[in-house]
Amino acid sequence: MLKTSENTLDPADWPTFRLQGHQMLDDMLDYLEHLRGQPVWQPLPQELRDSFRQPLDNAPADLAEVHDTFMKTILPYAVGNTHPGFMGWVHGGGTPVGMLADMLAAGLNANLGGRDQAPVELERQLVQWIRKLFAFPETANGLFVTGTSMANLISVLIARTALLGKDVRQKGMTASKLRLVAYTSACAHISIAQAMDITGIGSDALRMIPVDAHYRMDVAALAKAIAADKKAGLTPFFIAATAGSADVGAIDPLDAIAEIARREKLWFHVDGAYGALAILASDIAPRLQGIERADSIAFDFHKWGQVPYDAGFILVRNGEYQLDTFASPAAYLMRATRGLAAGSPWPCDLGPELSRGFRALKTWFTIKVYGPEKLGRIISNTCLLAQYMKQRIESAPQLELLAPIALNIVCFRYRSPDADRINAAIVIALQESGIAAPSTTTLQGRLAIRAAIVNHRTTASDIDALIDATLSFGEAAENNKKTTQPREK
Repeated sequence: MLKTSENTLDPADWPTFRLQGHQMLDDMLDYLEHLRGQPVWQPLPQELRDSFRQPLDNAPADLAEVHDTFMKTILPYAVGNTHPGFMGWVHGGGTPVGMLADMLAAGLNANLGGRDQAPVELERQLVQWIRKLFAFPETANGLFVTGTSMANLISVLIARTALLGKDVRQKGMTASKLRLVAYTSACAHISIAQAMDITGIGSDALRMIPVDAHYRMDVAALAKAIAADKKAGLTPFFIAATAGSADVGAIDPLDAIAEIARREKLWFHVDGAYGALAILASDIAPRLQGIERADSIAFDFHKWGQVPYDAGFILVRNGEYQLDTFASPAAYLMRATRGLAAGSPWPCDLGPELSRGFRALKTWFTIKVYGPEKLGRIISNTCLLAQYMKQRIESAPQLELLAPIALNIVCFRYRSPDADRINAAIVIALQESGIAAPSTTTLQGRLAIRAAIVNHRTTASDIDALIDATLSFGEAAENNKKTTQPREK
């Protein structure tokens, strides 16, 4: 049998390694196939937690033993977002197809920072598809990134460069006499404020615009804030609207905000972390009217697109601004018209990363294998399930809805004189039971149970399980409260 050199990390025995690899693949496929027989989440026992505190052993370990450790100490104790009962945060469920594509990408081990290679061409094809999906012009460009938090940061940087010019990259913000200010909803994701912080503009320069009864940005308040800042000698430059807010799934009035941005000559960005992909669903896409007018859109394929983590994306209307913001010449990155150094501009010219994984492959596989229409139907179905949950809540006198349902997020609670404490206890009980895993948020000062229905595996039976368990745990929490209260003297 041919053995490999000792001075390599390839297997010494390929046939044995191949058998172990097939076992590892089968174990993961078994895990996905039988998800319903497992708890959504379970706490990591202390003895296993302690095992992750062990010092590094210098001796090499057998692959089969390491795999066995993974199966016993990691796989059963993950966050659980592949499970149909996971509704805690806006996490996609992933797919077996995406998992296999990620395996292919890992085997290829391509660095998509640039150079003349098919993986880069595939990413460009996806940019072309996405550009058409959002009705963006041919001047648009885009880039796969870790997630919408990074995409939002990139959008602020591009907007800054578009206003101040490329010199801001060398001279910094202090060279400009302009005091920039930006605007977003009071319900916007925290990554917008973080982007203002990281870029050096400062989170204090971000105006949090009030929302209406449906948690959408108040357009009149936005216009008033812009006018007040201009009068004070400040320079408005950026508006971040939200398509699918983290708390309740609200969609800001995109068309009206786009009109204000056009009139005031401001950069119009849409944080569509999960909601932007509703463009795939024919019944929901009309609610995104105005998104096609954005200067940039940030979203994640790893949420409603069901692509395995991570697969975020930034789409920019004017690709030249993106190049102006990030292209950085260096001798070791010299370009050519032929050979491996051909194919300029490279993806590293469009964002801050030079080393980039092949995120595009699992996205490409997902779109090709399932098709955009089916992905759109999955999105529509999660919204229908949210409406079904609403019906269950409204039919139970013990429960109350706390916010309108715009898309697929349902915020509700168990009625109680001590509602915040009781509902917090219910959520922990649900998570620890393994039946379902919602999260909490606070709406108008009231703690809510928050169910985000994102997973393509979730069905009405999972909604029933969550509601039935909520009622049961709520009643138990109330009874426990009564039995533990001290008697009056």
